Amino acid sequence: MSEESRRPAAARVEPVPDEPAAIATVGTERALLVADYHAGYEAGLRYERGVDVPSKAPERRERLLDVLEDSDPDRLVVLGDLMHSIGDPGGAERGELEVLFEAFPPTLAVTVVKGNHDGGIESWLTPETPGEAAALEFDTDTVTVVPGNGIALGDRALGVCHGHTWPAPAALECDVLCLGHEHPCVRLEDEVGGSRVERAWLRGRLDPTPFRDRTEYEGLPWLADSDVTPPRVVVVPAFNDLVGGTWVNLANQSFLSPFLPAGLADGEAYLLDGTRLGAYQLV
Repeated sequence: MSEESRRPAAARVEPVPDEPAAIATVGTERALLVADYHAGYEAGLRYERGVDVPSKAPERRERLLDVLEDSDPDRLVVLGDLMHSIGDPGGAERGELEVLFEAFPPTLAVTVVKGNHDGGIESWLTPETPGEAAALEFDTDTVTVVPGNGIALGDRALGVCHGHTWPAPAALECDVLCLGHEHPCVRLEDEVGGSRVERAWLRGRLDPTPFRDRTEYEGLPWLADSDVTPPRVVVVPAFNDLVGGTWVNLANQSFLSPFLPAGLADGEAYLLDGTRLGAYQLV
């Protein structure tokens, strides 16, 4: 049996139409991928900027629950920044997340990739003492918190990370890498000068160039052998529609991820409704 025939089937990642979410098929498991939920964002605006914005927590929760009901996944994977505060979750923020987790189907497994905003989230989502777990109204045994540089899901089929750091080698050994953090969006103008901002997907192949000089990646086949195809990469738009992001179709925009945009030389942008906008530098 050849090495190619022994490789696991590649993960399929399909955006949910009109939603900032995707379904990944990894072996026999279906996972719903979302990124940058930023629970408590409105409270953060009041504290950080003195801006009073009514909370959209109920709308965020119901939108996610609707997507879960429609897609019926085995697992929810949050690609970082489930919460907004940098440290431990505050009252409004933690309350929003507790209500959300209590509303999840009891059979749903949840994997939270720890983002740069997620502070001490594991201290209460996956508490170490039985007493702390018993005080929560959801089953903490169904929740896993993993490092922000990511992990591999399935048999090297799907790599997930947040995107604020360089990915773990295991995530880059997969056929597909999915990340958040960037909040990609585009500014669209009409013929009369009006404009609007829309969230967008970025999809393409990883460019090996920015990864070659990093010693932690020595031995990755697609870096060592030019005949090996690099992983596909999917940058997931922010689930929270208030947080803004990187305008990928305007010049002189600074990307947030340390390996973007250089690591996505052939990337293309898509709107949530599936409209293909073309190469992200030129849309």
